[in-house]
Amino acid sequence: MNARNDKPRAPFGAKKGRGKGKFKKNKRDMLDEKRSRHLEGVKVINYRDYELLRKFMTEQGKMMPRRITGANAKQQRQIRQAIRRARNMGLLR
Repeated sequence: MNARNDKPRAPFGAKKGRGKGKFKKNKRDMLDEKRSRHLEGVKVINYRDYELLRKFMTEQGKMMPRRITGANAKQQRQIRQAIRRARNMGLLR
């Protein structure tokens, strides 16, 4: 009980003003929807395929992280290397 009013207090760390969230998707479900959407059917990531590489970059030309692209670690390393090579060759900005 609180001294100012007779309502019971929320437990420590509880979020105030929010519902139970039964129908809210959790973060893992949202990430599972995004998995590998750009890499469907792609066997080799080549630096000459700049249209594919643009899907893994922002409008400013930055590389997108794994958690957004949905690539696994090996694929993300290949993407990173291919983007760097394409930038060096002048295919990408």
